[in-house]
Amino acid sequence: MVKIRLRRVGATKKPQYRIVAADSRSPRDGRFIEILGHYNPLTEPATVVVKGERVEHWLRHGAQPTDVVARLLRTVGTASASGAVAVAQPASTEAEQTPAVEDAPTDEATEVSGGEKDAQD
Repeated sequence: MVKIRLRRVGATKKPQYRIVAADSRSPRDGRFIEILGHYNPLTEPATVVVKGERVEHWLRHGAQPTDVVARLLRTVGTASASGAVAVAQPASTEAEQTPAVEDAPTDEATEVSGGEKDAQD
């Protein structure tokens, strides 16, 4: 079975990973079929570069992404968690997803002070 997984290529204490298609029986840093992208967790924000067209090809042909790779693919918008091919869209920021909430004026009549709260209990 073909897996889409991470292959560690960084130096000691400086991890970098390649996203690869590899046989599930191969070791983590061993033989692979094709390089599909790379991931650098040390940059702020983390750098994820994926060849979306090739990832979709492997997913259509039955390759299974690992949990971490599935999360990275969702982040960049290449594929869903189930491994099904999705439309590639740029990842939007959280600020774009949540509408701006205005501070509502507080009504002092509805607020309960510490002394009044004890009297109500």
